[in-house]
Amino acid sequence: MHVVATAGHVDHGKSTLVKALTGTDPDRLAEEKERGLTIDLGFASAALPSGRGVAFIDVPGHVRFLKNMLAGVGSVDACIFVVAATEGWKPQSEEHLRILSLLGIRHGLVALTKVGLADDELRELAAMEIADRVEGTFLENAPIVEVDALEGHGVDALRTALDALLEATPTATDHKRPRLWIDRVFAAKGSGTVVTGTLTGGLIRVDDELDALPAGRTVRVRALQSLHAERTKVGPGNRVAVNLTGMSHDELRRGDVLVAAHQWHVTDRFDGHIEVLAALDHPVTRRGAHVAYIGSGEHPARVRVLGPAEIPPGAGGAVRVHLPVALPLLPGDRFILRESGRGETLGGGEILDVDPLVAASRAVPDRSVDRVIAERGRVDVDHLLRLTGERRDPDVGTWAVAPETLAETRTALDAAIVAAGPLGLDLAGLDDFERAVLETMDGFHVEGGHARVADAVDPLADHPYVALLEASPFDPPQPTDIDRAELRELVRRGDVVEADGVYFAASAVDAAARLVAGLLAAEPDGVTVSTIRDAWGTSRKYAIPLVTHLDENGITRRRDDLRIAGPRLPALD
Repeated sequence: MHVVATAGHVDHGKSTLVKALTGTDPDRLAEEKERGLTIDLGFASAALPSGRGVAFIDVPGHVRFLKNMLAGVGSVDACIFVVAATEGWKPQSEEHLRILSLLGIRHGLVALTKVGLADDELRELAAMEIADRVEGTFLENAPIVEVDALEGHGVDALRTALDALLEATPTATDHKRPRLWIDRVFAAKGSGTVVTGTLTGGLIRVDDELDALPAGRTVRVRALQSLHAERTKVGPGNRVAVNLTGMSHDELRRGDVLVAAHQWHVTDRFDGHIEVLAALDHPVTRRGAHVAYIGSGEHPARVRVLGPAEIPPGAGGAVRVHLPVALPLLPGDRFILRESGRGETLGGGEILDVDPLVAASRAVPDRSVDRVIAERGRVDVDHLLRLTGERRDPDVGTWAVAPETLAETRTALDAAIVAAGPLGLDLAGLDDFERAVLETMDGFHVEGGHARVADAVDPLADHPYVALLEASPFDPPQPTDIDRAELRELVRRGDVVEADGVYFAASAVDAAARLVAGLLAAEPDGVTVSTIRDAWGTSRKYAIPLVTHLDENGITRRRDDLRIAGPRLPALD
């Protein structure tokens, strides 16, 4: 499936040509039929001689409706450029051609229409003028097909030429990331909200949930239609009508977009490269009432020229564009810039960076993925895909990492581990990235949540404080002379148990549990704390914290003033 746009000056026969090719009148509005003038986008489809399907977007040619033309040509594969033999090249012929070129369209043919109203000399002059005007553009070597749509002359030849053109025109690629710029919204009787557009990037299915942007609402695909047929799924490169639930038709408008959730970076600014039209009589600067056309939308924009203060006519340069709404954009997307005060097209080009970090005074944007990584130091590879459209294998963990950042992180970790001494570096103080980097480093080992130099002696092995606690299990000495970091590590390892500010050897807790088990074997209905204290041979100062610890760990349970067996009470030998 290919999508083809018509283009050309007003009243040169674009709509008549589409009707001759498809049998469908693309002028659907009553005002269009009454005035004989295309005002808004029209749509039609047909099968070509090869059997290939083609959808047409018929755009208005009048300068007053240029924004509607721009809404229709943002996602097309090719164009039929229409010039009437009776009038030849006109102002909107020139502007439409420049817009198509700026949008990156590279495939097209020329239909020389109304040849039945022109003599041989006029037709020849028109063809010569066209050849001269399209020199140096993507239409330079395009065939020029003479057509009189009303009489049917040349229509079959045009179909054949279009078939040959589309044979050499690439079809849309499935990147598994669908995006549908909405170019029409209406309410269908019995169905509710319907939107149409040209689907790119991936397929959508009935019952898919999509994000409607910039509103940020979730909608569900209730039904799909393409080429006037109901579908359960539609792939990229197709015109599609989507019946939605979740939003009313009056909550959506042309220029909104449907995307799959969590697949796109949504942004209200971007850096891009713009080619300024040579026909302008002034440079492009930050001054002016700028309007950016992206996808099918028209957005007032604030523009900053990057580097020099201005870009002269016929030259290219980098710009930073600020939008009033956030859109799902990707490097490689095309945009057109117009100045509404003068009512003129300034130029257009390609989006390079959808999340610029460097200040505008220093930014030098390009489409390099390595630049995006270097500016951030590290980027999660899923986020990098959203920023650049390119999938990278992670360098560390889930991150693509700039070499300088990886080296600096390793150096910092090495120094921190050495500085931490024999106890080692507590991994709880590291972030996920630092932990992932540590896993790639040699010369260290991780034990008990600490990273130590590989040959470091464990300073807590056979610790004297543990020996003191074990020597006096139920009358434990308090840690007055021990380093608090060492004490915390002993507790974390389980060599020492802390109970309400009192410290016991782990072996003392085990012995206490066994003694209570013996008491409960004799008194299964429960024993008092006093009885337990006497069995331990200790004071209430130590008995209460230790009994509470047994309760909290399921060894005993409290019932009124008694302690009974808990689920983790040890069995007696």
